[in-house]
Amino acid sequence: MKSDKTTDKELQIQLASNAALASLINLTILPIIGFIALIWIYRKTQAGTIARYHAVLGFKINIVAAAVLFLVSALMILFGGFNSPWTWVYVITYFTLVHTLFIVLAVWALVRAWSGDTLLNSNSS
Repeated sequence: MKSDKTTDKELQIQLASNAALASLINLTILPIIGFIALIWIYRKTQAGTIARYHAVLGFKINIVAAAVLFLVSALMILFGGFNSPWTWVYVITYFTLVHTLFIVLAVWALVRAWSGDTLLNSNSS
């Protein structure tokens, strides 16, 4: 029979994994729906847990990604609009470099959540 501590740790890892997965889904296939799921998961977490850590990390990754996307969109409009040949340079550069970095960061967070660790430090307990 599992102890309550083991069950709680498994629950925290499951919530952390779900939060990281919602973050990744928001960046890839279901942008708004993934963020709503991340909010829903965040509301189920408790302060000081690995689940809360990964939910907050997901928020940070996605909010910065959205800000960068709006910045690139504003630059496209500012420097010639959508009819300019440079538009494709901005779009391709953004998606191959910047957005890919956000996706890789979210995948890294997902793998760390599966192991019950934070992004940079391993969980020694």
